[in-house]
Amino acid sequence: MWMPPGQNQSWVSEFILLGFSNDPTFNRILFVAFLLLYLSSVLGNGLIITLICMDTHLHTPMYFFLCVLSLLDMGYVTTTMPQMLVHLLAHSQTISFAGCWLQMYVFCALGLTECTFFVVMAYDRYVAICYPLHYTVILTWGLCTRLTAGTWACGFFLSLIHTFLTMRLPYCGPNVVNHYFCEGPSVRSLACMDTHLTEKMDLVISVFMVVVPLSLILASYMRIAQAILRIKPTEGRCKAFSTCASHLTVVTFFYAPATYIYTRPNSSYSHEQDKQISLFYNAFTALLNPMVYSLRNKDIKGAFLKVMGQGRLAC
Repeated sequence: MWMPPGQNQSWVSEFILLGFSNDPTFNRILFVAFLLLYLSSVLGNGLIITLICMDTHLHTPMYFFLCVLSLLDMGYVTTTMPQMLVHLLAHSQTISFAGCWLQMYVFCALGLTECTFFVVMAYDRYVAICYPLHYTVILTWGLCTRLTAGTWACGFFLSLIHTFLTMRLPYCGPNVVNHYFCEGPSVRSLACMDTHLTEKMDLVISVFMVVVPLSLILASYMRIAQAILRIKPTEGRCKAFSTCASHLTVVTFFYAPATYIYTRPNSSYSHEQDKQISLFYNAFTALLNPMVYSLRNKDIKGAFLKVMGQGRLAC
């Protein structure tokens, strides 16, 4: 909606998040379901971080990156889920303008960081499979730290641009956001001026953060596939495929819904559908990651059994 200058304007100081339903009974059911989902995501990722920190055999670049991924997922889901749980039971579903700004920034920053971090994890698998004898020489702890810091810096910087372009728009009319958190396109649709330039800038950032990482991941796995096919023992080939399958599964479940939401034309925007898709790549992906990596990984399961065994001995 656009409001010409000269008319009286009352600037928005808070937003109302509609969430999923106005039915109190249904909201209570959703509260229980989403609370279990949130706790499972946090506990699952927290367990992976704890096991990797406690078991010295897991102090390798691969598990360092997995630990960082779990940390990202915990932060990612914590940015939106606790507030959504409160709104499911509370009569008021408001969020201040500053709170909306902060939530949008952190959510986008962690999401963009995860986008680029998957490239780092693909590079780790590429070096481990294509250059196994030089793995520790190439992927030193210094390089691992720099790669991780670089992805975080890139994600938080691009998120700052996205959030600034969205929240600098004038909001002088409706303040009801048809979403369960302050998601960029949903909030931007309430601006009372033309948002064409902001939408174009957002599209450039979204395409850049999807196409470039996916291209690098695809190139890495093409080389990995060639290297795996040259492995003679069937057992070694299956182990290599299993390690890569976990990463590819997580990448697919993260990128597919995010790509659909942030790189399509605005004319096909659907609030109800986007809320469901956002919930999937926000909450369900955070729960999926520890399940995929723990169920398919003997080292993680071994570390868990070792910790449990030590616990029994201590008792």
